Amino acid sequence: MKEEFDINTIKKLVAGIAADSIISYDELPKLDLFLSQVIDFLNDKFKSEKYTNNIVQNYIKSGVISKPEDGRKKGYTKDHIAQLLLLSYMRPVLSTDEIKKVFKLAFNEINDSSDDIISWEQAYKVFSDVQKDYFDTVFAEQYFSKEKLKGITEKFDLNEKDEDKIVVFTIVMTLIAQASVIKNIAKKIIDDYTEEE
Repeated sequence: MKEEFDINTIKKLVAGIAADSIISYDELPKLDLFLSQVIDFLNDKFKSEKYTNNIVQNYIKSGVISKPEDGRKKGYTKDHIAQLLLLSYMRPVLSTDEIKKVFKLAFNEINDSSDDIISWEQAYKVFSDVQKDYFDTVFAEQYFSKEKLKGITEKFDLNEKDEDKIVVFTIVMTLIAQASVIKNIAKKIIDDYTEEE
């Protein structure tokens, strides 16, 4: 029999996901990379994604991320990796144009680092700190306490087997509701507080 699906199960899942997905700035390659090495790094970190040279080059051509260093064989720096990692987290939530607008808030012209308000290192560190804090707090007892889940399932006349399924269903739907609200808030902020191109 499977273990009971409760807040502790969720906490274990979160801990596993956090361990796999939080990449500190210090873990990024210190040496500049060839594009093929960048692709290998991204595909290693994001198993469900399939990065290709064309995908990265299209982001460069469309001005979402900065161009590699001119005249250098290994033209992809730690900043490029940070840009691509941030992009990887944003991709499932935002369109390419929305990502471009978000980057423009902090980096103005993407290929001119002299007008950046903050560095890519600072931006990435802020993101990874926020991500870590979110993983630590997202599953507060207020949403997934045994009492809260029991209160929901008691509304229905369920046998024990079905009750477990409805607990899992409720948790999944709660997460989807949170993700949907957060996504809509992010899109609204981008629409209301960024300049049109």
